[in-house]
Amino acid sequence: MDPQQQGAGATQAQPRPQPGDSSAILAVFLTFIAIVSLILIPSSSSVKSSLAILHQIPEGHVGVYWRGGALLETITHPGFHLKLPLITHYEPVQVTLQTDQVTDIPCGTKGGVMINFEKIEVVNRLRKEYVYETLRDYGVQYDKTWIYDKIHHEINQFCSSHSLQQVYIDVFDQIDEKMKDALQVDCTRYAPGIEIISVRVTKPTIPDRIRRNFEQMEEERTRVLIAIEKQKVAEKEAETSKKMAISEAEKNANVSKILMEQKLMEKDSARKQEEIDNQMYLARQRGLADADFYRVLKEAEANKLMLTPEYLELKFIEAIADNTKIFFGEKVPSMILDQRLLGNFLQEISRNTSMKGSAYA
Repeated sequence: MDPQQQGAGATQAQPRPQPGDSSAILAVFLTFIAIVSLILIPSSSSVKSSLAILHQIPEGHVGVYWRGGALLETITHPGFHLKLPLITHYEPVQVTLQTDQVTDIPCGTKGGVMINFEKIEVVNRLRKEYVYETLRDYGVQYDKTWIYDKIHHEINQFCSSHSLQQVYIDVFDQIDEKMKDALQVDCTRYAPGIEIISVRVTKPTIPDRIRRNFEQMEEERTRVLIAIEKQKVAEKEAETSKKMAISEAEKNANVSKILMEQKLMEKDSARKQEEIDNQMYLARQRGLADADFYRVLKEAEANKLMLTPEYLELKFIEAIADNTKIFFGEKVPSMILDQRLLGNFLQEISRNTSMKGSAYA
């Protein structure tokens, strides 16, 4: 047998595939594709979320489930979870801070002018422990009832009780807090799981004609404010100059006062020095006078003790003896020789002298 015949024989010996085998392979392949599709279907679509077996809850959300249209009390946390396809439906509900933007809110003021708030932002949060009660009572779109529709209502209530001047200028800065308080009061009463964090209100749109009037008023007010500020600056400058002048005058007065006090202290020091010198001079003179008085007193006492009659007689005799003149007379011999007469004469003179001194005293 040649090689060609052997090859032909081998080819004829191979088994041919049966039609049933191809159908089984196709069925297995389709089943695999279906399972993979059910597992890997994303959760963005409500239809696909009901068909998915494995689903994911993102961070900041919780999973809420419905079975046959009835809300289940099961709440799941972020991560992967399993559910029954077609029977159980789920939705991720955000429980972190979120900002709802309410746009195009028309309202009429107290004076009948129609204005429009282009955008109002409401920062709110759904508390995790109230997710089941809130969705049971108000559904997944709970914020439409308590934020979107409520903002429309409260803005219209506010505008209807205020004039355009008040809404646009006077009390515009209070609208944020008023809206926040109004929303929170009703949410606390009817939907305690909703927490209103803050409300941001944009400037409303008003008719062009009225807006131009407000702009002109604002320009006039700006000019007035500029004039007032200039006046305040001028007053401050004048006040500053006045304070500088007062400060300079006070400084000069203080310097003059210090100089005057210095001169007074110098004068007082000189006066005290002069008083001390005078006291020293008086003390010295008093000491000299006391010394002279003491010397004279002692000399007088010494003389009193020394000038006895005998001493005086002696001095008299010495004086006569030293006298070169000689007197002659009938009483001379008796005077010279009678010492008792001389003593009596001296005592008489001393007595007369004492009596004269007493009379003068």
